[in-house]
Amino acid sequence: MSDALLHATAVSINGYGVLLLGPSAAGKSDLALRLIDRGAMLISDDAVPVVIGASGPELHSARNIEGRLEVRGIGIVSVPLVACAPLRLVIELAESVERLPAEGRCTNICGFSVSTTKILPFEASAPLKVEYALRMVIDAGTQPMASHADLTQESRND
Repeated sequence: MSDALLHATAVSINGYGVLLLGPSAAGKSDLALRLIDRGAMLISDDAVPVVIGASGPELHSARNIEGRLEVRGIGIVSVPLVACAPLRLVIELAESVERLPAEGRCTNICGFSVSTTKILPFEASAPLKVEYALRMVIDAGTQPMASHADLTQESRND
């Protein structure tokens, strides 16, 4: 398990880190802007340092772009910022989603299995869906878990 720099956008909702993943122009910054309008705080846009802390992965602000968000058609704007938050949910921006997805979907982030939800980023309801997905993770008490392979590797290194 090691730190990483991801091409992503991250926001904090009620102190919990949400990582928005998708290719360039997928809508990461646009969805972050709409979440910020609903009370989220920007952690980092375009480049997200992930640091392994004592309790698991943390999302941090990237230096030199702190508090800046690209708003397509407008430019770079300053928005409220939080320096870091514990990663709780990965949102995978998709072109299509299942009507009733299987539960327990996860993404490996720096050796941790993190709850993941697919979202159509440009739907009007996308920010609400992110908030509901996060609420479900929090209510279930789901935490990022170190993958078994990484635990085995760590024990070999001791």
